Amino acid sequence: MSILKRIHSPADLKRLSPSQFPPLCQEIREEILGAVSSVGGHLASNLGVVELTVALHYLLDTPTDKIVWDTSNQAYTHKLLTGRREQFHTLRQYGGLSGFCKREESVYDTFNAGHAGTGVSAAFGMVEAREQLGQRHKVVCVVGDGAMTAGMTLEGLHHAGGLGKDFLVILNDNQMSISKNVGAISAYLSRTITGEFYGKVREETGQLLRKIPHIGPDMQKLARRAEELAKGAILPGLLFEELGFQYSGPIDGHNFEHLLPTLENVLKMKGPVLLHVITKKGLGYEPAMKNPVWFHACPPFVRETGAPAKKAARPSYTQFAMDTLVKLAREDKRVVAITAAMCEGTGLTAFEKEFPDRLYDVGIAEQHAVTFAAGLATQGLKPVVAMYATFLQRAYDQVVHDVATQNLPVVFAIDRGGLVAEDGTTHHGAFDYAYLRHVPNMTVMAPKDENELQHMMKTALQHEGPISVRYPRGVSLGVKMDPVPTALPIGKGELVKDGTDVAIIAIGVSVWQAVQAAERLSQEGVSTAVVNARFAKPLDQELIVGLARRVRYVVTVEEGCKMGGFGSAVLEALSDAGVTGATTKVLGLPDWYIEQGPQDLLRERYGLTAEGIYQSVKELLGKAPVQADRFNDGRLVHHLPHGDEQGS
Repeated sequence: MSILKRIHSPADLKRLSPSQFPPLCQEIREEILGAVSSVGGHLASNLGVVELTVALHYLLDTPTDKIVWDTSNQAYTHKLLTGRREQFHTLRQYGGLSGFCKREESVYDTFNAGHAGTGVSAAFGMVEAREQLGQRHKVVCVVGDGAMTAGMTLEGLHHAGGLGKDFLVILNDNQMSISKNVGAISAYLSRTITGEFYGKVREETGQLLRKIPHIGPDMQKLARRAEELAKGAILPGLLFEELGFQYSGPIDGHNFEHLLPTLENVLKMKGPVLLHVITKKGLGYEPAMKNPVWFHACPPFVRETGAPAKKAARPSYTQFAMDTLVKLAREDKRVVAITAAMCEGTGLTAFEKEFPDRLYDVGIAEQHAVTFAAGLATQGLKPVVAMYATFLQRAYDQVVHDVATQNLPVVFAIDRGGLVAEDGTTHHGAFDYAYLRHVPNMTVMAPKDENELQHMMKTALQHEGPISVRYPRGVSLGVKMDPVPTALPIGKGELVKDGTDVAIIAIGVSVWQAVQAAERLSQEGVSTAVVNARFAKPLDQELIVGLARRVRYVVTVEEGCKMGGFGSAVLEALSDAGVTGATTKVLGLPDWYIEQGPQDLLRERYGLTAEGIYQSVKELLGKAPVQADRFNDGRLVHHLPHGDEQGS
């Protein structure tokens, strides 16, 4: 009988013999592969952390003892061992299990996280809460080596090491974050593990032991201890010891003979302890081991080959944006690109290949990325910060303080703006219109399609000040591309379709949905205009206010939060201009965190499809009071909801 099927909680795991753990881990990997190949998800990191997760739940008394998973996209085994196996096939699906830890989902999930670097700070908060409440349970934080580049991780280690409370941090070291790790800390960890000096010491120690005749178990144990001490002298123990942590490791994270006794020992130690565990991303699945970057967060794939289950019909918006950047960089040697551990995700691999000296991967350090870009800009370079909308949130103060106050020409290429589907709550790009448009000196753009995107990239690089261009996740529309990118006039929108009854003012991917809705309304006798705003800031006041003065209804549409977003900007403009005759409605994302689910389904749920816009306008027309007006000849007419006029 399957071992995994007998485990409904960690209590069932404790009834097993450690000799059963290797076959259990194989079953777990099969379960993860089956689900992720079907629905997509984070594969490589989860295959690498199976043994460590089993060992932790075996030795700890969860949920009384707390495990905090930094980023938490590597918590699939944790979910399988904590009563969610039967729902595992719903992973990342609408209404299903989250791809990350979620406190609302299970008492075993101690902290919600989808961004790296939060784990140590959150876990140490739990440590201090335990002390304040007089409790005695253990707190363990599992943090990847990629997150060691995050400033918050180092801040948390500094604080925890200084206060000296019982706290175990496990450094899950697989030499990867999403892209290959970069920077001095990564190089240090890698150098100390693979360095020739340590290898030579280990080899010579083994040769010496083999020359000693009749060496007994006690001497072997003493020799191994001596090797550990020597290793600690040249490995990264010194770094963590200086931060106030007792260092142990590195150990093989896939070998239970090493993992279980070491974990058992460090869990008994007092004060802050850091256990360094070496794991392999994608272990147990050859394609994921060969290509851990693609299998970090992959779409559904053919399990036998590792190939994508289906090929995208058209290039993505990301590809168009970065292909344009490469073209423009050929023309201007001052153009440089910056990413925060997301070279592949943001589409910068082609840029890196052609301009390796002009691509900067700063690691998981969004704040540094933005201020670094500001420094580059002060010296005449043209930095482009390519970052997901959800991750740019982490560098908000740097955008305000370091870029905008100095009016520096930094381009923010904001990928994954709007709804991003299965990654859910922590990853939707819902807030960038709102948190950027109120920053002085900032220009905020979003294209209606890939052709306009290439023109906006050109516009951004010519602009003398901070500017953002936001584009969505997913495939492009397949529109005809102009041969050459051309700069757009700043703050000028586009009247896509004129009308006299209703004006739908949309931005970004919502524009073509608005066009379809307008065409249907016009067929029903409601003369409907559509504006492609292009700019959330500065707005095309002349176009928008002028149109609002001659229609009865103004509807704004955006794939972003309604509160403080693009629609709010339009309402502010109408208020400033004294436009009071038009009835207004703002369509966008509501004031709560949006759940996971396919983009089309979420757009339908929140009324951002052509059908949703159409229905919202019809509802507005139906609820609006009958308005009286007069023709020049003095006849009183009533404006009826369907747009006809009847004299009286």
